[in-house]
Amino acid sequence: VTHYNQKIERCAVGRCWDECISNSNFYQRKLDVDKFNRENRWRKRGITVVPTTYGVGYDIALMKQAGAMINIYTDGSVLLTHGGIEMGQGLHTKMIQVASRVLEIPCDRIYTSEVSSSTVPNPTQTAGSVSSDLNGMAVLNACEIINSRLEPFKIANPKGKWEDWILAAYNDRVNLSATGFYKTPTYEGEHYEYYTTGAACTEVEIDCLTGDHQVLRTDIVMDIGESLNPAVDIGQIEGAFIQGYGLYMLEELMFSPDGSILTKGPGSYKLPGFTSIPTEFNVALLRGSSNPRAIYSSKAIGEPPLFLASSVLFAVREAIKSARSDAGVSPTEFNLFAPATSAVIRMACEDHMTKKVNVNAPEPDSFVPWNVTA
Repeated sequence: VTHYNQKIERCAVGRCWDECISNSNFYQRKLDVDKFNRENRWRKRGITVVPTTYGVGYDIALMKQAGAMINIYTDGSVLLTHGGIEMGQGLHTKMIQVASRVLEIPCDRIYTSEVSSSTVPNPTQTAGSVSSDLNGMAVLNACEIINSRLEPFKIANPKGKWEDWILAAYNDRVNLSATGFYKTPTYEGEHYEYYTTGAACTEVEIDCLTGDHQVLRTDIVMDIGESLNPAVDIGQIEGAFIQGYGLYMLEELMFSPDGSILTKGPGSYKLPGFTSIPTEFNVALLRGSSNPRAIYSSKAIGEPPLFLASSVLFAVREAIKSARSDAGVSPTEFNLFAPATSAVIRMACEDHMTKKVNVNAPEPDSFVPWNVTA
């Protein structure tokens, strides 16, 4: 039960945790990290495991709806339109797969066009990782309508092909265009439709003298139900993790004393790059999980993995604790706020050199700072 008193059904976070521990060989690697830290003074490693449980869905009823349109032409080709925006997350690919599964035809017979309110009016915003859930069910509804219209022709010609049934329906003046619509059921007292869970184990190595760090390995296990497209979903998991890595480790917002933002673009704002990707990056999808509240028992996957990148932050904290212990200062009495930039890591690794830096706040109004961090 959550802190807002919603019962989590079919919660798989424990299974994700156990599988992540096993896949990453966590306990043996933790011993290896401790051994490395005993043998090295100025380079330290840390390893942690972090779970996540992400509530999927909107708390506003009017946003829990979607529409779709299916047009079938006499050559058997299908034009699919829905209300979701494709922005690289594979939404069009998944919607074609849904239509292919319902209509029982190959994906290469189905095409999509640019999303427009002239074909699917009043679309719900593409956000919150629910676009596949909502639009997928609308596509399913439209395809089922088409199937019901084609049923008599399939019965009359059971050995026929898709093209035969379509042409027969056209000749019989059957409407080969259908609009689909879906709205989620109402569940009293529930803020979210369901939860996407996962766990990540990350090992890092820091340079205590420069504050630099490297992500050596990350293992992720995500519960995404019965994936509509594992290749797309694994890409989403990897992308969300790297985006979260930027949030927790790199992307420091700076402002001038008058409040205007200084970090306005890539020239002044550190973004994740190719070297930010873990040297070894393993992603596994939890098997045997179901989700009856979404299309074909799948789960949302765009945003849920982002928090798992905090495993990098906490692994860095473990490495800093080892460095502080070697320096004879308290390994726990320090704050590590995100983003943990190189400067933050260096100053957290207290030693005889950092003591020469005066970090005490000066007298108020005694100077004008160059920048103010958020």
